[in-house]
Amino acid sequence: MAQTVGNWPAKPITFVVPQSPGGANDVIARAVAQNLGTTLGQPVIVENRPGANGNLGTSQVARSAPDGYTFLVTAQSAYTINPALYSKIPFDPIKDFTPVMQLAVAPYLLVVNPKFPANTLDELVAYAKAHPGKVEYASAGNGTLNHLLGEMLKKQRGVNLLHVPYKGAAAAATDVVAGQLPVTFGSFPGVMPFVTSGKLRVLGVASDKPTPLAPEIPVLKDLAVTSWYGLLAPAGTPQPIVDKVYTAITQVLSTPAMHERLKTLGAEPVQSSPASFAAGLPAELAHWKKVVDASGARID
Repeated sequence: MAQTVGNWPAKPITFVVPQSPGGANDVIARAVAQNLGTTLGQPVIVENRPGANGNLGTSQVARSAPDGYTFLVTAQSAYTINPALYSKIPFDPIKDFTPVMQLAVAPYLLVVNPKFPANTLDELVAYAKAHPGKVEYASAGNGTLNHLLGEMLKKQRGVNLLHVPYKGAAAAATDVVAGQLPVTFGSFPGVMPFVTSGKLRVLGVASDKPTPLAPEIPVLKDLAVTSWYGLLAPAGTPQPIVDKVYTAITQVLSTPAMHERLKTLGAEPVQSSPASFAAGLPAELAHWKKVVDASGARID
């Protein structure tokens, strides 16, 4: 029998995180789960199912019963970029899920090694044009958000930057710190500690407005992206349950303690409704398909 909001939840709830433990997505999921369990009166268990760039855990939730006991907590890149990056993908991001809400957003920063002769984006572009094909930028791998931001920069500013993919964002940032490569885009949580310690220089934030986390950083409006962490349920999950989860998490995200916890991760809380979250996904998927197609990135 389908669960109704009247007798739900009657047992523990599972948040599936399609990435490894310890990343921003995992930490956000655990912070929300702990407080949500208290609010709902049932434990919320976080289950990590990494693999296939997030596709493994995502497809697991897509196949789960729509009874309100299994949810996906995903990073935006795995959900909206993977469908364009892979020729075959084991889930449909629109048909297989019921969006619940965005939980948080975290900006991406353009950073360089301190010895690189650029203090602004314009200076970086000028140097790259004066040294065509000589400036390399590091990414977390083909098709990742920091790779695609680099491709957007190349196209919009007409510069010839060389892409060097790494196996993860941490490795990419580490080599830029070491001076092996001069440039990378990185998430605020991943690179801001290096900026604060003077090991990286920040040129701007890929956003259409200043980030409250560091409002002094210049805004790169032409490269604005929304990097979010969101909660989704299997398609067919009863709307009263979706609404109850949304209301409960909104209360959790509104607390000063949660604001402070997310700030330490370099993220800001979001309280988008199920309807607004769902409404934005088709355009976002279409946008990233164009970016991926233009970059030529593919994983098969």
